[in-house]
Amino acid sequence: MQQFKTQLGLTFKQLLMTCCLGSALALQVCLPAHAQGPAPQQASPHEAIFMNKAADREAWLLERAKKEGGLTLYTSLAPTESGPLLAEFEKKYGIKVTVWRGLSDGVVQRVVNEARAKRHVVDVVETNGPEMEMLAREKVLSEFHSPHIADLPQGMIPKHRLWMPDRVNFFVVAFNTQKVKREDLPKHYEGFTEPKWKGRIAIESTDAEWMGGLVNAMGEARGMAFFKKLSDQKPDVRKGHILLAQMVAAGETDVGLTIYNANAQSLKQRGAPIDWAPIEPTLARPQGLGVARMAAHPHAAVLFADFLLSPDAQALFNSLGRPPSNQKVKSNLNNFNYVLTEPGIVVDEAEKWNQHWNRLFLSK
Repeated sequence: MQQFKTQLGLTFKQLLMTCCLGSALALQVCLPAHAQGPAPQQASPHEAIFMNKAADREAWLLERAKKEGGLTLYTSLAPTESGPLLAEFEKKYGIKVTVWRGLSDGVVQRVVNEARAKRHVVDVVETNGPEMEMLAREKVLSEFHSPHIADLPQGMIPKHRLWMPDRVNFFVVAFNTQKVKREDLPKHYEGFTEPKWKGRIAIESTDAEWMGGLVNAMGEARGMAFFKKLSDQKPDVRKGHILLAQMVAAGETDVGLTIYNANAQSLKQRGAPIDWAPIEPTLARPQGLGVARMAAHPHAAVLFADFLLSPDAQALFNSLGRPPSNQKVKSNLNNFNYVLTEPGIVVDEAEKWNQHWNRLFLSK
């Protein structure tokens, strides 16, 4: 798998907008976005469990996890994806997983709210990389060992190691196969500023992050010139990445420029007239999992984290249309050149790119 990876300063509009709701809690969650990383924190009382590297580690964890009786997962994964994963884990280990699902920003707020109330309910968190970064800065996660970490792309692992990438989101171009031929797509995003694409393209309303990534990849002058021309094309703006993919599949728009390839792939696998292509520069954002520092079921938590990073679970991710992070799993969902974003910088530069995005695409 040949890949070119660069760290970029990107944005995360949806998190910033939904997180800063006006309450004291929401405001406090947003404030750490301007820090350069998680502040020093007290070691987890479960550090010896989380960092166990013994040869009999799996059996040792399993024996104690069964005594704990289960674990609790907070995730933004859809039930159609989390369901098969949890069923496989429970089948393999006999450990029951209780799931709370919400949008990524809701996951952040729930975890932080409970931590501040000293309600230690969650054991494992799995959601978008930028939200995982915010949780790391809130000091609610702990470093953990897994033998599968060595198989992950090392450039995707944050330096503080408080969460690990378990899947990847790629911003790709999706197209309706009844209206657009693959060979007619431009090789570079700049091609969509040509007159023939006017009235045929759509973008997702919260994707200032994508704008920041492309500008950094292309250079300030060239990148901003591209987005001015794209704005002049007056693309259809819709909220929701799944909705945007569904619009393409339904033929309501010919092309979606800011589609997550997992969403397009899922519809494609169900027979919808949609396909996708990685148009240069293709942005990749790691999604992650973390273990709660004060996990109520620490042995089960690490056992589950091990499982999600294992080749078996990663192959299941791949079969569900989610690009895996474990490099032992070969996949056509990530077998192309991409530019890697750094979630910490996505959070730090949110305000800058949100302002540009709003001016060009949301204020007209």
